[in-house]
Amino acid sequence: MHFHILVGTTSGNTEYLADALNERLTALGHSATLHDQPTPKEVFTNSDEPSYWLMCIATHGAGEYAESIVSFMEALATEKPDLQQVQAAIIAVGDSSYDTFCKAGDDAEALILELNARLIAPTLQIDMFNELDPEGSAVQWLDQWISQISE
Repeated sequence: MHFHILVGTTSGNTEYLADALNERLTALGHSATLHDQPTPKEVFTNSDEPSYWLMCIATHGAGEYAESIVSFMEALATEKPDLQQVQAAIIAVGDSSYDTFCKAGDDAEALILELNARLIAPTLQIDMFNELDPEGSAVQWLDQWISQISE
């Protein structure tokens, strides 16, 4: 099974999560492409086969998407592609000391569901204010659901 790992980060912390997930997927016998500045052309396939997205999205500023994924999310919102073949899992990264905690991840979830994608796991919220091992939490979350969708 091949995953597209889409990373939305400003400071780079979310990329560490994505790297840990990439390593775990590889260890489990899957393949993955890490997109640190995803574009629709890189991610969309013209196939009837499922496309697996693992979205790692940090909230920036007043609830906005982190800079590395802004263009991708804007393209989804503007072009409104049918994501019926997309099966996605989302890690929303934020800081609970802000009232916009994980808003970008919530917005991404709402958008892809509106475009007919299907969630294959409950969204994981990671609080960078309190979480001592965000990479470990992300890998543990992946391990909880990956076997249910594996071929």
